[in-house]
Amino acid sequence: MSEKSSREQIASMLPHCVADWAEREPERRALTFVHVDDSGALVEETRSYGQLWDNGRRLAQLMKDTGMRRDDHFAIMMQNHPEFVDAMVASGVSDTIFVCIDPRVQGDSLRFMLEFAECKGIVIADYALPQLQKILPDLGMLRWIWVVATSPTFKLPVGLPNGALVSDLLEIPVPDLEISARDPSAPMTLLYTSGTTGDPKAIMTPYSRMGVIAGLGDMLGMGAGNVLYTGLSLTHANAQLITLGNALWHGSHGVISRRFTKSRLWDICRAYDCTQFNLLGGMTTAIYSEPVRPNDADNPVQRVLSAGMPAGIWKQFEQRFNLRVYEFYGTAEGGLTFNPPDVGPIGSVGKPPPNMIAKVVDGNDDEVPPGEHGELVFKNADGSTPHVEYYKLPEASVEKTRGGWFRTGDIFYADEDGWLYFVHRIGDAIRSSGDFIDPNVIQKILAEHPDIDDVFVYGIPAESGVPGEKDVVAAVVPVSSDVEPARLFAYCRQHLSGNFVPKYIQFMKEIPKTASEKPQVRFCIDAFNAELGTVYTESMQ
Repeated sequence: MSEKSSREQIASMLPHCVADWAEREPERRALTFVHVDDSGALVEETRSYGQLWDNGRRLAQLMKDTGMRRDDHFAIMMQNHPEFVDAMVASGVSDTIFVCIDPRVQGDSLRFMLEFAECKGIVIADYALPQLQKILPDLGMLRWIWVVATSPTFKLPVGLPNGALVSDLLEIPVPDLEISARDPSAPMTLLYTSGTTGDPKAIMTPYSRMGVIAGLGDMLGMGAGNVLYTGLSLTHANAQLITLGNALWHGSHGVISRRFTKSRLWDICRAYDCTQFNLLGGMTTAIYSEPVRPNDADNPVQRVLSAGMPAGIWKQFEQRFNLRVYEFYGTAEGGLTFNPPDVGPIGSVGKPPPNMIAKVVDGNDDEVPPGEHGELVFKNADGSTPHVEYYKLPEASVEKTRGGWFRTGDIFYADEDGWLYFVHRIGDAIRSSGDFIDPNVIQKILAEHPDIDDVFVYGIPAESGVPGEKDVVAAVVPVSSDVEPARLFAYCRQHLSGNFVPKYIQFMKEIPKTASEKPQVRFCIDAFNAELGTVYTESMQ
């Protein structure tokens, strides 16, 4: 690596981006965090580059004072607050590693995440603190607990090890600290996988990963003149790498919701002149299911960067909201494809960037013909194997890059021109009565029904007992308690072919989702098995 290339890679590391902008334009607004209060008003908190840099150094010094050393781990457990990014900068200044934990996690899952990652401290929001307190006697390794208070009545509980309010910590004088993290290949964070079907693994994500994604920002239309918005959690790679990383690298204004809100999405985009935001599949149908409004197309958004836009609503989504869809595919561990507007066919996730090679393979790693299904795998364009490392799981790391290819675990097919199409996650396919059922087709139809607020379609082992067969379940969130299942079944019969009509309709108060808004199949199945009173078949009507 040349000296210039090395300097550029270091400059793209998150703390160095912040420090560089803070030196040049300390008052420049970097981020706006917005949430909807109880009255429905939009409330904002902001960070300039100077504030991020000062707060990062303050927290870094205090971490050092608690005994935190290079490569030690601490957790961040909160929704999207400015203090989340303050702590990320502090991690780079102190050369520690932050561990992202969804603030909804509790009980054994929370204990596992903190213990497995060997967290010595935690920055946590007040609303998540009770979950931590319940298991605190089992967490002797925690040296300090810093709390972000969101309620004006919150009082710091007694008995927290080195407990403190982050607001108090940010009042100390700014120390004169240099950035200790200078190796782009070193881990910046541990990102737990979504755990949609099993226990999560912790991905050791290097600083360079953010640099690579930020380097693609110009190609994705994320230059300094744009206002980038996300409602995805900063505990997830998408929000961290794509929105936050590009905003800090390009000096764009980043607008971040405390949490995803489909009903106020467009209000936020209008209020802050957002030109682009990110979508994942589960969010798309939720937004599309909102009642049509006369001003849907009256917004400043030029494009959405979408991962999983259903082909059936692609054009309708663009026309309704007066924007363009820039489809992509990626995993937290690596692998990327892009389908810019008017370049690839609708429904395709695109092709890999020039620095990567992708192919669809069978069980013997032989590339399959166009149209045939197989696993999508990636390799670097120079023939080298992408680096993937799971914390404390060397066997899983080796398996993920077996044979020199990064293995996505996703089933795809390619057309005659090499455009790639996502089919399903390995193990998640719905094969019913000999047919492969596309859940997106069912989800689109149900999302358009006025009685449905959200929908997710999945499969369970078929009642018939036929190996590999599944029965189709449509989990729906009704808009009110008087919605009748019979109306929904009749609607499906009217708008879907017979083999696509769900065998079961499952009423839920909400669809359980990960921090990245991915529906969690295992929790839907748990609810299906435990709450039979909320599951309906046509024969019951």
